[in-house]
Amino acid sequence: MKKRSILKVLTTILILGMSFAVAYAAIVGSIKEGLVEYVGAQKDIFVSGKALSVVSLEDLAGRKGLYAMGPIDGLDGEITIYDSKPYITKVRGKDFVMDNTFKHGAFFLVWTEQMKWQDVPVPSSVKGYIDLQQFVKAQAKRAGIDVTKPFPFLLAGTPVEIKWHINVDRTGGKPITKSLFMKSKEPFVTKNEPVDIIGFYSDHHAGVFLNQFSPAIKEGSGIRNEIHIHLVSHVSKAAGHIDDLTLGEGMILKLPQP
Repeated sequence: MKKRSILKVLTTILILGMSFAVAYAAIVGSIKEGLVEYVGAQKDIFVSGKALSVVSLEDLAGRKGLYAMGPIDGLDGEITIYDSKPYITKVRGKDFVMDNTFKHGAFFLVWTEQMKWQDVPVPSSVKGYIDLQQFVKAQAKRAGIDVTKPFPFLLAGTPVEIKWHINVDRTGGKPITKSLFMKSKEPFVTKNEPVDIIGFYSDHHAGVFLNQFSPAIKEGSGIRNEIHIHLVSHVSKAAGHIDDLTLGEGMILKLPQP
């Protein structure tokens, strides 16, 4: 009986060890920098011509205070995870559908695990995308966050308007180019809906987990895109990548609390 008990314990330890190894291997290649972690890069799809999965969301399931975003592999939708709950949207026909499971892969993903946030009221002078980008950086500096490294932020309230999109494959089976990538987006507009917005700031991750340009920033303006933001609506199934927005009154910025 004693030998059997020892064998049972050793078997259990081996199984747990193998499970841990599998879970770890699934996110091999991820990079932790500042307050965020990421795997894959947007620019890689233009080298390979394919949007292949580099991570399964199931490997992040169960983590507390998880906030994440990225594009689904194959250009088939958007990933938004808010406080450990996934909001996965995919274009189907002339509309889109939402799934709330982790059974999806991403060709790049950026995330943070953050339990404590500090509120910062957003003044009425902060109205648009560029205003928001500048405000986030300034307030993060004031809060003692190292803005030379990427960090997450949240935004809550009711914007006047949000222009956003969901990726949908329109490559026709051809290798992905920048022009085909831009074509593979279905635009939507949401007005006066209470939302939660997840964002990641960085001044040196364009082409990794940030777009080099945003529709809200004119090319040649001398202004760089330094944020990647997604919305989750409180009253509809809207969730996806924000291209531009007009903020409403009384919005609240949330920054990581040291």
